[in-house]
Amino acid sequence: MIRFQNIAKIYSSDITALEDISFKIDKKEFVSIVGKSGAGKTTLLKMILAQEKPSRGKVFFDNQDVHKIPHSELPHYRRRIGSIFQDYKLFPNKTAYENVAYILEVTGSSDLQIEKEVPQALEIVGLGYRHSNFPRELSGGERQRVAIARALIHRPDVLLADEPTGNLDPYHTREIIQLLSRINEMGTTVILATHNKEVVNNLGKRVITIENGRVIRDEKTGRFVL
Repeated sequence: MIRFQNIAKIYSSDITALEDISFKIDKKEFVSIVGKSGAGKTTLLKMILAQEKPSRGKVFFDNQDVHKIPHSELPHYRRRIGSIFQDYKLFPNKTAYENVAYILEVTGSSDLQIEKEVPQALEIVGLGYRHSNFPRELSGGERQRVAIARALIHRPDVLLADEPTGNLDPYHTREIIQLLSRINEMGTTVILATHNKEVVNNLGKRVITIENGRVIRDEKTGRFVL
C-alpha cells in the first residue's frame, strides 16, 4: 500500500535527516515508527502526505508516486489519509461537533451529509454525549478523541498518528492507543510515530526503528529498545 524506496532527506551539506530509507506498509497494518526526538519520524509522515519532498528516492501510495500527483489532485488524495497530532489542532471557539463538521464543510458536503456523518464519527470515538462541548471543557484525552473523529470523517484508508499521546497522562494514553487499535481492527491502516517505549512495547505490533536517519530494525512484533 505504502512504499518508501531509497529515501534520503538532506537539508544541507552537514545535515542529513534521512538516508537510504526503504520499507513497505501493507493495507490494514498497524505499524509504529520509533526513534528519539529528531530521528525523522515526522518527516516520513509528511512525505506520505506530499507535504515534504525527499532529496532522493520515491514514496508510493497504491503504486502511485506521491510526489508526482498533480497539485490540483492533492486535496482528493489527502482525503484518503487522516492525521492526528500531539497538539490536537482543534479550533478553540468551535464545539466538538463543529470541529468535526468543519472538515466536511470545507470540502462542500451537504448539510444532510454533515448531520448524518458527524454524530457517527463522534460515536466511534465515544464522544457522542460531548458534541456540544468546547475544547476547553474537555480533558486532553477527549480533545484527542475529537481530533481522531475529525481525522476519520472522510473514512480514510490510512490514519497517521504523530506523537498522539505526547501531552497525555498514562490513563489517557492507554485510552487513545486502544482506540487506534480498534480503528485498525475496523480496517484502517494505522501508522504511529512515537518515542513512547511503553506504548510500543505493549502493542505487540510491527515496529520500524530509526536511528541516525537510517532504519536499524524492522520487526513484525517488535519492541522499542533504543
